[in-house]
Amino acid sequence: MSVVPRGSDAPAETLRLAVSAQSDSAGRPENQDVAMALALPAATGVPADDFLLLVADGMGGAPAGDVASQIAASTLRDAFPRLPESDLAQALKSAYRKANEAIYAAGLENPPQAGMGTTLTAALLHGKYATIANVGDSRAYLLRGGGVTQITQDHTVVADDIASGRITAKAAATDPRRNQLTHALGTRQRLETRLPNIFEVALLPGDRLLLCSDGLYEVVDQVDMQRLLGAQEPDAAAISLVELAKERGTSDNATAVVAAAIPTRVPVAGVLDATENRTGGLAGTTLVAVLAVLILLLTVLAIYVLFFFPR
Repeated sequence: MSVVPRGSDAPAETLRLAVSAQSDSAGRPENQDVAMALALPAATGVPADDFLLLVADGMGGAPAGDVASQIAASTLRDAFPRLPESDLAQALKSAYRKANEAIYAAGLENPPQAGMGTTLTAALLHGKYATIANVGDSRAYLLRGGGVTQITQDHTVVADDIASGRITAKAAATDPRRNQLTHALGTRQRLETRLPNIFEVALLPGDRLLLCSDGLYEVVDQVDMQRLLGAQEPDAAAISLVELAKERGTSDNATAVVAAAIPTRVPVAGVLDATENRTGGLAGTTLVAVLAVLILLLTVLAIYVLFFFPR
């Protein structure tokens, strides 16, 4: 039977992505954070939901934290002119190593900047798939349904203490060591082989992904994140989160990068019986029926001739 495509009466649900980034000096005189939300062109030229998101937070207690965060961000931007066709996790690991080497080399070339470093949390989005990498304590959160979950793991002294059971999460919130990093980009010649940590998430309709610096999440809790992310588009949500951090009196720079998985409905290709074919207008099934009737009539006629007109 011949078929031709047609639109289905019941469209299927798919996703489109919307992203936004917002950063503010907030509680400090200068902003050492860098925020990025870039659309990546598809390799084939076909429109695609491919994005690079990142938050880099220069180490405020070390010289040239702003330089380190800028080098990290520009290195990743240059590493991904488009989404690679190879393994995204491996591509992120390679880009992080390049960023680490670039920051460390810049410190050697300019002794006053020696020892500079930065956190870096980045995500490559390919449609509904997010591949996330992090070094330091800038975080990625996922809003799904009515709850917010921290995806990344902090590289801090206090986070290690929580993992080993030496301190509770509640006590860690006010521990004076909570901002002491155990790992950062640029402070050592080589990044440890196990770094960056990689996390992979399949986004569902309605999900929100948030990348943010510690200047935001230390004063904006997950209840506030859920409220602001769930009720607004990415642009408004990113602005609202940063503004709330300022209102709450953050002592650091505040940065938010938001991605929203927005459900959309599109027609689904279906099939419709063809009304024409090579028989000159009769559908295949109709032709078969006509032929069957003709054969039956010929058979009856042959029996009649043989019976009434024998030789």
